[in-house]
Amino acid sequence: MKTKYIDLIDQSFYFPQEEFKLNKNNLEFHGIDLMKLISEYGAPLKFTYLPKISDNINRAKEWFRVAMKEHNYKGKYHYCYCTKSSHFQYVLHEALKNDIHIETSSAFDIDIVESLKEQGKIKNDTFVICNGFKRDQYLENIARLINNGHENCIPVIDNYEELNLLGDVVTKKYNIGIRIASEEEPKFEFYTSRLGIGYKNIVPFYNNQIKDNPQVNLKMLHFFINTGIRDTAYYWNELVKCLKVYVSLKKICPTLDSLNIGGGFPIKNSLAFEYDYQYMISEIINQIKQVCDEADVPVPNIFTEFGSFTVGESGGAIYEVLYQKQQNDREKWNMINSSFITTMPDTWAINKRFVMLAVNRWNEEYERVLLGGLTCDSDDYYNSEQHMNAIYLPKYKKDKPLYIGFFNTGAYQETIGGFGGLHHCLIPQPKHLLIDKDEDGNITTSVFSGQQTSEQMLSLLGYGNAQQTDNNNKSTTNFASKAYFL
Repeated sequence: MKTKYIDLIDQSFYFPQEEFKLNKNNLEFHGIDLMKLISEYGAPLKFTYLPKISDNINRAKEWFRVAMKEHNYKGKYHYCYCTKSSHFQYVLHEALKNDIHIETSSAFDIDIVESLKEQGKIKNDTFVICNGFKRDQYLENIARLINNGHENCIPVIDNYEELNLLGDVVTKKYNIGIRIASEEEPKFEFYTSRLGIGYKNIVPFYNNQIKDNPQVNLKMLHFFINTGIRDTAYYWNELVKCLKVYVSLKKICPTLDSLNIGGGFPIKNSLAFEYDYQYMISEIINQIKQVCDEADVPVPNIFTEFGSFTVGESGGAIYEVLYQKQQNDREKWNMINSSFITTMPDTWAINKRFVMLAVNRWNEEYERVLLGGLTCDSDDYYNSEQHMNAIYLPKYKKDKPLYIGFFNTGAYQETIGGFGGLHHCLIPQPKHLLIDKDEDGNITTSVFSGQQTSEQMLSLLGYGNAQQTDNNNKSTTNFASKAYFL
């Protein structure tokens, strides 16, 4: 009988795959020996494989190049990174190696942009697309960037008041975009997105507030679907509605020359994942060209704002199974040495699935289990009730450590779960590694941050005087920044 874990994977999926291979009975991820990583750094452990960021950026650029050539599309393509997916310096440094642009969503994003400009990572011709609802500080920071000469900063107008508020603080002529408030899928809890301006109101808004305003040029129409870019009747219908608005605007606004189709490319969440990126991009380009040709208007330049697609597949987390609890005749709980709530909050907050595989013991018998975290919260679990597939892992044996990996976790988890702060039930933040390749293609590792200590948490909670707290904060910051440059 085929009862080993490797048999189960072979029978269920095509394996090995591009990023997953076996070295004897242990899993490798992009050629990284995960058991060697565990042996050197321990578990729990989070890591970022930096080359995957550049790889995905350049894959998308090539898909758009092919699609535009296929359809004789005359517009340009601009890849923007959606910074809210991960603001970390190491992510931005890697992404910006690839001639890309930036999309922001808050006031402090602009501080990051200015810091990257000082370092020479962002140039004056880098597009900075400013999305989101803009409060005073965000408006002031955008104005500072524009007033200091960054002409390719494009604030995307989210509501009727923002244009006047920007005009109060920007001292020169500047470019803007308008965000469409798309209509959501029928199953959504609301009908229209809270972000942007409704389809029917955009042309009147242009005529009333922009057309005769000598300070602004309308350059961009911004379109984003909350459920992402998918081959569904809903997506294509919303795209066509957007394009009708674009051609209507273009006929009365000669400065309009760009369409931002937002983000929403899916990333691999199981070994059975399938998505034809080239087909989707080719069809989007085809739809845009057809509508513009029929309306006899020039095709727009295309902007995308890929966040999860850029950074998601670079991340991973490794845990050790500490103990198994048999709670009834059917349910076995494998308890991990960390918490899903604190280290992978999307697993319980929005029922998100990630690729989950055993790291070692692939040549041993498997069993069906549930996975539980260390906190006393009833939601701290990852199991078949919450997710589509049952979880099977090599059988738990007290004398044979079992490690499991969650992969493609690089987007949002650190910022939603909180980096360097307090976590639910005071579960410490795991050690975080940066994995790269040197000039010869050899894998290199460095510690970005160590596992959180009790002293750091007690300091945040106020157990100690203000001077100690301040010193602890400084030492933590210095450690993280020094570790990055190891």
